Amino acid sequence: MNPKVDFYFKKAKQWQNEIEKLRTIVLDCHLTEELKWGCPCYVFQKSNIVLIHVFKEYCALLFFKGALLKDPNSILIQQTENVQSARQLRFTSVEEIESLEPIIKSYIFEAVEIEEAGLKVELKKTEEYKVPEEFQIKLDGDPDLQTAFKALTPGRQRAYIFHFSQPKQSKTREARVEKFIPKILDGKGWDD
Repeated sequence: MNPKVDFYFKKAKQWQNEIEKLRTIVLDCHLTEELKWGCPCYVFQKSNIVLIHVFKEYCALLFFKGALLKDPNSILIQQTENVQSARQLRFTSVEEIESLEPIIKSYIFEAVEIEEAGLKVELKKTEEYKVPEEFQIKLDGDPDLQTAFKALTPGRQRAYIFHFSQPKQSKTREARVEKFIPKILDGKGWDD
C-alpha cells in the first residue's frame, strides 16, 4: 500500500468499504499502487493496468486496455461509444465484489499478460470520426479555420468533434461551433 494513496480511501463516503476491498484484491495481484489523476492506479513495470474510481451510482475498476480482455463473463462495460480502449467493472456492494473476486483477479492477471506481450489497442484515426455537418460547413468555408484545426493534436481534434456532435439540435451544435472557433484559431483545445 502506498501511503500517498491512503487519503482516497479515507475520503470516500458512499463506497469506502467497496473500494477498500478492491484495493486489497488488486494489491494481492502484485501490482504497484500509485496516485494518478487523483485516483489509485495500479501499475506493472511502469505500465498502467487498472484504476479504482467512484461515481454516484457505483464504484469501478477501470482496465486501461480492457478492450483487449477476453471477458468470458460479459461483465466489462464500455463507458461511452467513444471510449476505445478502457473498460470498467462496476460494483454496488462488497458482497458483489467478494463473489466476483476470482474473476476480478483473473481479469487483472490477463491485463498484466496483455501488457507483458506488448499488445496495443488499435485506435480509430481522427479522420474516421464523423464531423458534424455544422462544423464541416465552417471548415469548408474558412481555410484559416481548416488549417488551425488540422494543426491541433489528434486528441484535441477528437474532443472538438465529440463536443460538437453531442447536442441533438442543429441550432445547439451551431452555437457550440461558433463559441469555440476562436479557441481553435488560437490552437487551443475546447477545455484549455
